[in-house]
Amino acid sequence: MSNSEDNLFSQLMSDVDAFEPTAFIRPQKSLHASDAQREKQMAAMAEVNSTHDYLSQETVEFIEPYDVVSFKKSGVQAGVFKNLRLGKYQFDASLELHDFKLHRAKRVLLDFLDDCLQRNIRVVLIHHGLGLKNTPVPAILKSYSYKWLTQCEQVLALHSALKPHGGAGAMYVLLTKSDAKKLENKELNRRNK
Repeated sequence: MSNSEDNLFSQLMSDVDAFEPTAFIRPQKSLHASDAQREKQMAAMAEVNSTHDYLSQETVEFIEPYDVVSFKKSGVQAGVFKNLRLGKYQFDASLELHDFKLHRAKRVLLDFLDDCLQRNIRVVLIHHGLGLKNTPVPAILKSYSYKWLTQCEQVLALHSALKPHGGAGAMYVLLTKSDAKKLENKELNRRNK
């Protein structure tokens, strides 16, 4: 810089005061989640948990191909279970699983159950096959299907099907009522009192 430029700069800066050296402090972001963030996280976790990941993919106790399977949650009336076991209920939907690999079968099974619940379908028939050709362990899909169905909230009871419907290679499954059907029944019962 020349002297004239130096003088000009000094004149322009004559009324400017110098800052005292201080540390610049940035406001720190809170490392703790806000209530809204916690709610979003909980909702996201609930969605993940409500998907099909809650079912066991661990080793299960294997069932023999021709074994009869049976399961009933507490609260299911004996007469209702007997009618299910004897195939007296009309099943309104059925699912063929025996062509699927294990991981895909789980997804298809649970999507099917969710769809049935939305459509107010109460009794379904699930064909899992006998698994006689599976080596070294037969009835893998049957064993896992049974385990998964007993873990499902929407399943009230199940039993091996009668011979005309697939015998030991299929199961009758009784599902819970949808929320809409529960409300409808509640209102109907209230009116009848």
